[in-house]
Amino acid sequence: MAKLYFHYSTMNAGKSTVLLQAAHNYQERGMAVYLLTAALDERAGTGRIASRIGIGAEAETFSETDDLFERIAQRKQSGPCACIFVDEAQFLSDAQVWQLARAVDDLNLPVMCYGLRVDFRGKLFPGSASLLALSDELREVRTICHCGRKATMVTRLGPDGRALTEGGQVEIGGNERYVSLCRRHWRDAMGEAPGA
Repeated sequence: MAKLYFHYSTMNAGKSTVLLQAAHNYQERGMAVYLLTAALDERAGTGRIASRIGIGAEAETFSETDDLFERIAQRKQSGPCACIFVDEAQFLSDAQVWQLARAVDDLNLPVMCYGLRVDFRGKLFPGSASLLALSDELREVRTICHCGRKATMVTRLGPDGRALTEGGQVEIGGNERYVSLCRRHWRDAMGEAPGA
């Protein structure tokens, strides 16, 4: 039975590595997969999913106006497809998460989404909020804070290396811009949590 999965974490936890390994496992058994990634994240190049440890794969890109159900239905018509993989799933719109759920329900295709849960301000991304609500299975990809506790939050660093407390929700970057922290150290870096 097909399911909608959401693998979530903070920055630099290895979500893309997990995605690429899972896709490889399908391909190694002779099963075709369909890889999608957000068009706005070009850190690894346009249409490429890459991990910090050096592995990568070509993927089709999606933007917020794409109908992902239609794209997946067309992909299925072109030949066998065992699983759909979506990287940078936090950038999905609410409508696109419903389209992915429909692909699971109506096309009987498993969809595995990988993305951030919260932004640098501790707020859910719209795509992540919808995935948390609609997914059949939630799986946390864990990483650690510098103190050794589980990292659940992320800070965005300014040019001076200090945590930013304001700015747009989306700003593409990697290790040079973002640091994953436990909630306690995130609160320290942010000068206490909003509303505290």
